[in-house]
Amino acid sequence: MSVGIGVDSHAFAPGRPLILGGVTIPHDQGLAGHSDADVLTHAVIDALLGAAGLGDIGQHFPDTDERWRGADSIELLRAVVAQVGAVAHVDVTVMMERPKLSPHRDAIRARLGEVLGVAPNVKATTGEGMGFVGRGEGVAAMAVATLR
Repeated sequence: MSVGIGVDSHAFAPGRPLILGGVTIPHDQGLAGHSDADVLTHAVIDALLGAAGLGDIGQHFPDTDERWRGADSIELLRAVVAQVGAVAHVDVTVMMERPKLSPHRDAIRARLGEVLGVAPNVKATTGEGMGFVGRGEGVAAMAVATLR
């Protein structure tokens, strides 16, 4: 067994969809980024890569490479899962003020579970008005992954 930790954050940006865990969430803004900026999936990818000792998402899918512009993070996750082997468990926490994640939790678990082979535990919290999350400027996510 091996364990890895992943962390990611992105600022809100107008004119983009908000995608979390491969699910489009209705909101007036999306997240800024080179790919689809799916902060939840990016944290999971980094946790998996960490557990496998394979570096980080930036080494595999650098934002300086035009191949990854607008990339679907679920497809990036699929490529990483093929590299790392058997996923035993994933736990992820999303930090954002709004919108509420709870109405979308089951869809996110199902979408990620299709790729991971296990349904992840998905949680959410706010910044209680503190920092960039608390001010509603962006979203952060932390993930822990266990590989067999």
